[in-house]
Amino acid sequence: MKREMRKWVALLIIPFVLMMTIGTTQAQAESTLGIHVDGAILIDADSGKILYEENADTPLGIASMSKMMTEYLLFEAIKDEKISWDQEYKVNDYTYAISQDRRLSNVPLRKDGTYTIRELYEALAIYSANAATIAIAETIAGTETEFLKLMDAKAKELGLVDYKFVNSTGLNNEYLQGMHPQGTGEKDENVMPAKSVARLAFHLMHDYPEVLETTKINSKVFREGTTDAIKMDNWNFMLPGFVYEYEGVDGLKTGTTDFAGHCFTGTAKRGDKRVIAVVMKAVDANGVGSYKARFDATRALFDYGFSQFSDVELVPGDYQFKEHKTLDVLKGKEKTVSIEVKEPIHAMIKSNETDLYEPQLVLDESLLKDGALEAPIKKGTVVGHVKVVKTEGEDYGYIDSKDLGMEVIVTEDVEKAGWFSLMMSAIGDFFVSIWDGATGFVKGIFK
Repeated sequence: MKREMRKWVALLIIPFVLMMTIGTTQAQAESTLGIHVDGAILIDADSGKILYEENADTPLGIASMSKMMTEYLLFEAIKDEKISWDQEYKVNDYTYAISQDRRLSNVPLRKDGTYTIRELYEALAIYSANAATIAIAETIAGTETEFLKLMDAKAKELGLVDYKFVNSTGLNNEYLQGMHPQGTGEKDENVMPAKSVARLAFHLMHDYPEVLETTKINSKVFREGTTDAIKMDNWNFMLPGFVYEYEGVDGLKTGTTDFAGHCFTGTAKRGDKRVIAVVMKAVDANGVGSYKARFDATRALFDYGFSQFSDVELVPGDYQFKEHKTLDVLKGKEKTVSIEVKEPIHAMIKSNETDLYEPQLVLDESLLKDGALEAPIKKGTVVGHVKVVKTEGEDYGYIDSKDLGMEVIVTEDVEKAGWFSLMMSAIGDFFVSIWDGATGFVKGIFK
């Protein structure tokens, strides 16, 4: 009887032991780079080549990394002269209330105060100030609710996928004291996959590189010389002078909430190389999230990018495809025309994998008739593009395109043949077709 009892107890306990074991294994599981994250990606900042990714397509909380979209829309509004850096914003009940919440990253705003857009932007970019971010959103769109429409429209334009914006800051809506944008839930939060976050950062840096002039500032005093002065230390602790300093880091945006965990979109440049890394919900080996965990994970990605990858010329300029050096020409003085790659193709790839990439020609079929171009043809006419293919192993592709897309062009002018030449050619083609038909008929008889 006792033996039976022990047997049943053991059967009841084993599943719980297995569950505890599984949980421990998951918490301590490492990626191939030894990082502990829910999602991550590393890209070449120049070409957008994806160098590494891990669960990069799963939508996750992005917290204050959302502010990169607010920055993009701010720079765009400045460029389009819809607002100006010197324009002043008057504090309202919403931004005043949020700015006084010291649980959040904020610069305190006076209830009756006015602040320039430049002041508010610096507070956003350096200190991740939430009320300042809302103030910018209101200045651009009138209300934060209307600003969400701009965020969604820009996300679609940039090709982001699987995103959800519920506010301009990345805070959980429950911190917005009941004043969250209309149509959003009281506890909603912004989400996006790591790949879309990287794509947003890629476009922000390409379209408005001046953003790095502010994100590289490690400390600045807000309203220096006034009674409202407050020191803003950048939350990017990988900047020079901070505890997790990393050579070449000059941006871009941290993010932390209970839902999103510890996130970071970082960028660093060494020599001619610049990379962008995104880590989402970073934890240590014991499953505990922290500032150190997100910067350790980012460091591992940066080290991997700078040590393992090089900028390589995969296809030289004037390159001609061995099996396709020319295209046939219809109605031209010449029967064929040479084609070549317009410019050299460079890519950031692993130093020991250079020989694994080969160029493939992709012709624009809409320009061709039965595989030929019709004269007249001008030198430099684009007839297709190059697709660079990795012949072995996994290739992650590009953050913003399916391939490098370098153009293939014709190398010389081809004039249209005169009427007499065209007539004689047509006559020749007529007799050739008769001959081909006759020989086909005869061959058919003797089958």
